Amino acid sequence: MTTSSLRHIVWDWNGTLLDDNHAVVSAVNTVCTHFDRDPIDIDEWRAIFSRPLRACYERLLRREITEDDWSRVDELYHVAYRELLDSCGMTDGVPHVLQDWAATGGTQSLLSMWFHDELVDLVTARGLHALFDRMDGLRSSVGGGSKDVHLRAHLEAQELDPAEVVLIGDVLDDAHAAEQAGAHCVLVTTGVMDRPKLEKSGYPVADSLPEALKLLAA
Repeated sequence: MTTSSLRHIVWDWNGTLLDDNHAVVSAVNTVCTHFDRDPIDIDEWRAIFSRPLRACYERLLRREITEDDWSRVDELYHVAYRELLDSCGMTDGVPHVLQDWAATGGTQSLLSMWFHDELVDLVTARGLHALFDRMDGLRSSVGGGSKDVHLRAHLEAQELDPAEVVLIGDVLDDAHAAEQAGAHCVLVTTGVMDRPKLEKSGYPVADSLPEALKLLAA
């Protein structure tokens, strides 16, 4: 990563800027209860988590998931997660890392696999919307897909050169999306994947958002 060429950060939301791990685990355990699976903790979820999410849940629940099952998983998870959204704070370093990057003259945007309208409302309610040139969330009714197509569309909409962009996120899907788009990537251990798994990507890994920003200035 040639940091001198970086002009733009694409931030992930859930698990990166938003500290929602407790809500995620609680929502996953709602699914576990419905399917007669023992509850898990954050370390177990970090060990199991991967995309595509349907295959991830098949490992979690130790069973094949039918279309009806998947619809039920999606509904159970999102209802339980939304109930705890108001209890989710921002990750340590927010909003300062956003303000610090803007102060360097760099630009930034937000790309999330959370639902678009809800994402915009959340970011706006937390007073962060003015820091982003663009915000994009999921515009379909069911989540769980890969991020790479969304990242390419996000960059094209802003007419950004991927070689001047770094994606900062908390899961390997962020690394895959960046690789497919030709962008750079820094992964953080603030979300649902632990450091050993993230390091397998070959991308830099930071334990905090301020540390991730420092990597861009190195």
